[in-house]
Amino acid sequence: MRRLLPLGALVLGALLPLAFEQYKLYVASLTLVYLILAIGLNLTLGYAGQISLGHAAFMALGSYAVAILGQRGLPFEVGLAVGAALGFFWGLVVGFPALKVKHHYLAMVTLGFNIIVFLVLRNWESLTGGSFGISEIARPAWGPISFKSDRAYYLYMLGWAAVVVTSAYWILTSRWGRAFRAIRENEMRAEVVGVSLRNYKLMAFAIGAAYAGIGGALFAPLLSYIDPGAYTLDRSIQFLMMVVMGGLGRFEGPFIGAVLVTVLPEILRASEGLYLIIYALAVILMMLFMPKGLVALWDRALGN
Repeated sequence: MRRLLPLGALVLGALLPLAFEQYKLYVASLTLVYLILAIGLNLTLGYAGQISLGHAAFMALGSYAVAILGQRGLPFEVGLAVGAALGFFWGLVVGFPALKVKHHYLAMVTLGFNIIVFLVLRNWESLTGGSFGISEIARPAWGPISFKSDRAYYLYMLGWAAVVVTSAYWILTSRWGRAFRAIRENEMRAEVVGVSLRNYKLMAFAIGAAYAGIGGALFAPLLSYIDPGAYTLDRSIQFLMMVVMGGLGRFEGPFIGAVLVTVLPEILRASEGLYLIIYALAVILMMLFMPKGLVALWDRALGN
């Protein structure tokens, strides 16, 4: 029953375009992007125990790869592949400090990387457009088949979300997933039983960053405009909230967290000026009474 939540969420997601009008469809599309990013961070933090405050920077690599290569006439999928590859590469680079430092020290390293990427995006105007950003980012097309409409692009994004969910499930149920959990629980014990701390820590960072690159690539055409302000520390903290509030180290956690962090602010906007206060209080109360995340409610429903 526990594994039915992701499958049920994807089936429900496929039916949403039939009922949603334009703005609600945009929120649902944004939730898919955040789901992919949260899955990546959950892999790095929730399973391997490597904290990261630089996830927005990896997302930016995917977004700008699609935007810049699209301007040069290359297909969207090429930009997405390049964005994922850049995320994987820089995930390996940023993951090296994880071999030496832990906890808040590692968080500071990833925070520094996020700031560096932001400054590069803002100041390399000839490539990134600087503070003006890049506009008119085209959505994918396969010859005569176009994903330009909101509904078509939503279904396209849902397909990529299914790929990410399936691949993440495969990783986490393989020996890699067992190694990640062993490292999170006790590094010394994991090393004694033959787990290579160096290799698995680096791969946890790199795979999580590659997923972020995919999410960023899908994010750019959704808005058709990007600028450096979309990839600041605030965005990284938002992804961290999704993982923690959904359920850290739980496969179902990113699904719950992505929906909550995306949809709850939209629901609370009717309260106008009070919505940020209500949202903050809701987050605090959830962390106080459900420290394991909202996935605990799912466990209670199943009697676990």
